[in-house]
Amino acid sequence: MRYALICLDKPNALQTRVENRPAHLEHIQSTGVVEQAGPFIDAAGQMCGSLIILNVGTRAEAEAWAAADPYGKAGLFSSVMIQEWKRVVG
Repeated sequence: MRYALICLDKPNALQTRVENRPAHLEHIQSTGVVEQAGPFIDAAGQMCGSLIILNVGTRAEAEAWAAADPYGKAGLFSSVMIQEWKRVVG
């Protein structure tokens, strides 16, 4: 099953994002369950959140992935929504 993680950064948290980005990218690579991922961009052209598509067996696995993400551990996000997602195009 696929799950979308829709994560919004806390205000003024760009430095937290930048400092934890290498570990976050390593988490994506090492877990092998991320099909697509990328940052949201604000009006100023700065990263301000993340969209991550996971292919995992259960919602609990998606929640565990999010809990282990270095961005989440660093307290970057003001909110994280985990929603089952069905790919129709692409």
